[in-house]
Amino acid sequence: MNMLRFLTAGESHGPALVAILEGLPSGLAVDLEHIRSDLRRRQQGYGRGRRMAIESDRAEILSGVRHGRTTGAPVALLIHNKDWSHWQATMSGSQAGEGNPERPPVTRPRPGHADLAGALKYGHRDLRDVLERASARETAARVAVGALARQLLAGIAAEVTSHVVGIGSVVLEGGDEVSFDRARNLPEDSPLRCVDAAVEPAMMAEIDRARAAGDTVGGVFEVIARGVPPGLGSYSQWDRRLDGRLAQAIMSIPAIKGVGLGMGDRVGTTWGSAVHDAILPSPIETRSATQPVARGTNRAGGIEGGVTNGQDVRVTGYMKPIATLMKPLASVDLDTLEPAPAAIERSDVCAVPAAAVVAEAMVCLVLADAVAEKFGGDSVQELSRNYQAFRQELAQRFANRP
Repeated sequence: MNMLRFLTAGESHGPALVAILEGLPSGLAVDLEHIRSDLRRRQQGYGRGRRMAIESDRAEILSGVRHGRTTGAPVALLIHNKDWSHWQATMSGSQAGEGNPERPPVTRPRPGHADLAGALKYGHRDLRDVLERASARETAARVAVGALARQLLAGIAAEVTSHVVGIGSVVLEGGDEVSFDRARNLPEDSPLRCVDAAVEPAMMAEIDRARAAGDTVGGVFEVIARGVPPGLGSYSQWDRRLDGRLAQAIMSIPAIKGVGLGMGDRVGTTWGSAVHDAILPSPIETRSATQPVARGTNRAGGIEGGVTNGQDVRVTGYMKPIATLMKPLASVDLDTLEPAPAAIERSDVCAVPAAAVVAEAMVCLVLADAVAEKFGGDSVQELSRNYQAFRQELAQRFANRP
C-alpha cells in the first residue's frame, strides 16, 4: 500500500482539473510559488501549441492546508482551465450543451492516441469522450501534486531536476554523465532545456522541419535526483522494487514509450565489467553517513536490486511524437467504417521539455512515497527524527574504520 497516493480528475476543455494528494504528513510548509513555478515550467518549451498561450496555470488549494502548513488530511488542488469559456457548450455536464453545431462528434480516431482503444473499451460513439480525459492536459494536475512531494523531499535535502537529451535525430553528444548542477542551472528561458546551448538550434530546426511537414517529433529526457538516501524501496517483492515503481510512474505519462535507469538500454550491448559500478574504499575525510564507500561510476542510476544506494537516481524517458498530425494519417470513420483521414485536434509539434517537467513530478511523488514508507511519521517532525536516527546509525556503524 502506498503511503502517498494521488488522484486527478477533469477534462482537457472542462472547467478545471482537480487533484487530491493523500498521505502528506502534517506540518509541511507549503510554498505556493514553488507550485506555480513548476506549472510555468511545464507550459514552456519550443514546439508547444496555441493552448499554452491561453492558459496560465495556477493551483488553488481547497483543503488539507491551514495557515500555510499541511494538516495531515488529504490536500485538494484546483487548476482552472481558462479555455473553458470557449468550450462550455461542447463540454457541458448537462444535456443543454449537446449538439453544438460548431464542434460535431469526433468519429475518426487518431493513430497512436487513445481514441480508438477508448471507444472500444467504453462504447463511446463521440471520441471526444475519450480524448478529453486521455489528453496530456491532465499532467498539469500531476505537476501540482508533484510540487508538494518535492517540498517534502526538500526536508531531507533531496532535490530533483531534468534536462533534454535529444529531439528527434538531434541528440546531445558525448558519453559523459550530465551533472545535477549542470541540469539544475539551466536558464529559465532555455527553449529546450538542453545543457549544451550549441545543440539547441539544431533541435529547434528539427522541430521546425516537423512543423513545416505537418508532422510531430519526440525525444529523450533525463530526470536526476540528488541527495536520495540509501535504503528506499525493497528487493523483497516485485511491486516494492523502486526501479519498477519509477518505471511505471514515467510510463504513465502520455506519449512515453520507454524508460531507462542509469545506462538504460545500453546495458544490453556490453559486458558486465563495463556496466556495474565497482565498490571502493572511501577515505575517512570524505566518508558520509549515507555513502560509507566510494563508487567510481553510477551506471546503475542510483538503484541496485530495487533499492537506492545513495548515489544520484537517474531516470531516462523516451517520448514518441505526439499523435495529432496536421497532415493526418489514414483512419476510418467509425460511424460508416469508410476510409477517412484521422481527426485533427489542437496540439503541440513537440512537448519533450514539458514531459521532462511532468517526469520530475512523478519521480518526486515516487521518491516521497518511498521516503514516507522508509521513515514513517504522521508529522514532518516525526519523519525528520526517524531520518536523522537512520543517518546516525549508519555513521556509527562505519565510524573509525581504517
